[in-house]
Amino acid sequence: MRFSYLLLAASLSAATAASNAPFAATARVSLSAVPRGGASRMTKPNRSSPSAVTTAARGGGQEAAVGGGTASIPNEIFNLVKGIVGVGVLSLPAGIAAFGDAPSAAIPAVGLVAAIGTISAYGFPLIGRVCSYTGARSYREAWDKTVGSETSWIPSVSCTFKTGCAILAYSMVLADSFKALLSTIGYDFGRTNVLLGVTTLVLLPLCLMKNLSSLAPFSLAGIIGMMYTAMAMAIRYFGGAYKLAAGEDSPAGKFLADVAGDMQPSFGDKGASAVLNPKSFILICMLSTSFMAHFNAPKFYLELKNNTIERFNTVVSTSFGISILIMGAVAALGFLTFAKATSGLVLNNYPGSDTIMSLSRFAVAFSIVFSYPLVFVGCRDGVLDLLKVDPEERTNSVLNQVTIAILGVITALAIKVSDLTFVLSFGGATLGNALIYVYPALMFRSAVKNMGDDASPALKGEVNIAMFTAILGVVLGSIGSVMAIKGLGDH
Repeated sequence: MRFSYLLLAASLSAATAASNAPFAATARVSLSAVPRGGASRMTKPNRSSPSAVTTAARGGGQEAAVGGGTASIPNEIFNLVKGIVGVGVLSLPAGIAAFGDAPSAAIPAVGLVAAIGTISAYGFPLIGRVCSYTGARSYREAWDKTVGSETSWIPSVSCTFKTGCAILAYSMVLADSFKALLSTIGYDFGRTNVLLGVTTLVLLPLCLMKNLSSLAPFSLAGIIGMMYTAMAMAIRYFGGAYKLAAGEDSPAGKFLADVAGDMQPSFGDKGASAVLNPKSFILICMLSTSFMAHFNAPKFYLELKNNTIERFNTVVSTSFGISILIMGAVAALGFLTFAKATSGLVLNNYPGSDTIMSLSRFAVAFSIVFSYPLVFVGCRDGVLDLLKVDPEERTNSVLNQVTIAILGVITALAIKVSDLTFVLSFGGATLGNALIYVYPALMFRSAVKNMGDDASPALKGEVNIAMFTAILGVVLGSIGSVMAIKGLGDH
């Protein structure tokens, strides 16, 4: 029975992941208008005469090698999967527990993972296509050249907010992970003391570094740590290490007694049908955070060698398909092991006596420590942009002061808020949904509108699909925000 539930969930996830390719590849367009020689020479197509972009959009011409990128498709896929599958994956089991407590709840939950992943996969190449039409080199520039520069502060605020939520989640995970790791070697410190120590002794020095290029190789540890954690969770689930006793012939798992009382598996009767409960929107909005890598879409598009839309769609559909499988597996395994008692960070459910799961904590903590300053810089630069601090005014002294101030605010929030589920679901419900569903659709609509008569009927028709995803994002975000706040009250 344990295997059958996971098999059904995995089958649903795999089937939808496989369907990503045709969905993400909608309305293929040649990018022959993109200037050769790299992003620095990209310019907006001249609409006074039809460009090669609009010619291809209307169905003419054969795709040729374009762009100045050097990254291969496998390299892009690896980096995009690494960018998508982050620490938020470890909170997804709690998202299922928000509405269900019976094993069958994992089946529709994995269906939601696949569905949200597929819709997110549609929005990602949409941004790449906008860049191909306009010559934009960044998310903000794509907005400037389509919607207008007067409102370019909107995506800037959204990106800054989302990176802020990311480093807040990182701080919370580091606090819990290091607390658990220290307890395994006999040091029982409070969560607040651990967080203050890690922030002061580890994170602050790293965030004060002016050249972070030496940290880039450590980001590889992130995907390795997640893959190890998924395998470790599978070993513990299928090995019955945490199963409840079911008579003399089925004793309790060997680690069950070591689990804290409120963390032990707790199963009920809320199964697959419980997904109809509004609380399922908590999981949906957490998934918006988990699949959120869209502000980097221009970067992936520009760096791809021979960056035709067909090749870019291959990168996106494969990457999101792999990510769906990993997220679906981790979400199902964690929930099927602990059900209603699943913590906001599922690693918290596993006791320190479980060696292979302690290694997971170490792997996750190690990867976050060295990824933290890379994400932090994005948040800091976003704040400085919003404050309109010119680059020449960003002296070392200014950067140090802003770094200390932001890190202080993030640390204070991480001490006050301990529910990772709330941070990820609320962040996804608000501006996360906007970055994934709403903004790409608005940019695409404006780009097609600016083409005028050069836009093909297919492109004009696809605008309706894009705007439908935007409306869907607004609806999901509105309901999800309410449920996330209510969920915080329940805790």
